[in-house]
Amino acid sequence: MHEIDAEVVAAEVILPGSPLDATVTFFVDRLGFRVDAVRPADDPAVTVVSGHGLRLRLDRSVAGEPGRIRLRVAGDQHETLSAPNGTVVELVPDRPPVRLPPLKAAFTVSRVAGAGGWGTGRAGMQYRDLLPGRLGGRVVASHIGIPDGGPVPDYVHFHRIRFQMIFCHRGWVRVVYEDQGEPFVLEAGDCVLQPPEIRHRVLEASPGLEVVEIGSPAEHDTLADHGLALPTGALQPERSFFGQRFVRHRASTATWVAEGPGVEARDTGIGAATGGLAQVHLVRGPLAATPAGELWCAFVRAGSAVLRRDGHVEGDRLVEGDCVSVPAGTGVTFDDVSADFEVLRVEIPAAASGPVPEHP
Repeated sequence: MHEIDAEVVAAEVILPGSPLDATVTFFVDRLGFRVDAVRPADDPAVTVVSGHGLRLRLDRSVAGEPGRIRLRVAGDQHETLSAPNGTVVELVPDRPPVRLPPLKAAFTVSRVAGAGGWGTGRAGMQYRDLLPGRLGGRVVASHIGIPDGGPVPDYVHFHRIRFQMIFCHRGWVRVVYEDQGEPFVLEAGDCVLQPPEIRHRVLEASPGLEVVEIGSPAEHDTLADHGLALPTGALQPERSFFGQRFVRHRASTATWVAEGPGVEARDTGIGAATGGLAQVHLVRGPLAATPAGELWCAFVRAGSAVLRRDGHVEGDRLVEGDCVSVPAGTGVTFDDVSADFEVLRVEIPAAASGPVPEHP
């Protein structure tokens, strides 16, 4: 790739300028741009205007596509304008609310050895879809890997979401979060709750790192924050991010509690930190469930088991890396479990299925 030898000091977008006077008036009087340059002065053919982070070169000699500009505005205004030169100007909210599509529940079993495989996503990471159909777009569950390890080409960023968690399945990853102290290592069995819009960055990973990431809604914005350096030098574990707190759950200090006959669970603390929006537990033993909520899924962390749906065996034994999603009203059991059988269980209960509060 050829690099620019000289220092770049400014950038302009060139647009058709005819009719020039009316187009300049539209951008200045209607949209709040200002005139930076005119040439020639006695009969202007080019006018440069700037505003809102844009610099536009309006040129009467240019023909062709008049272009489309998007201006992000405060509030909830949606409007489309047309400049005299034909440029389309979209006015859209700078902070659109997080919206959820209608729930489309389905029973799914995602096999680690099944079809679909891995694809390349953001920052070169490998992604595997654990929830085909994504409940109609309400939830995405991904098995993410970084095969080679080492420094991760990530940047400070955040997500506009209602819920997001990361569970470290294999290896380790060094991460840093806004106002949560110095960078730390997330080890196998650990997990974090990433509350809405908390700034964070992935710094380094072990070879063969694998994590499970679950978020809602399935399609959400990931935005870079070039103005914030991490770590921030602050430690504010009780800070609220749109009603949620950051959680770092460590397997090394966690406590297992009996949940049923032969079944133990450990609470990650995510339920309390989200005000009940989601519940996340590690569970081991022959668990059974008849979900009543929006999401109930179990990622096999270790061992194997026979899966039964409403009493009937579902395919081959579940093994490490398989994931099961169960709709409300369907009964499942994990039978004939191996001694080391363990799952990551993530639930979004029925009470969390209503409208999502808009971010302020």
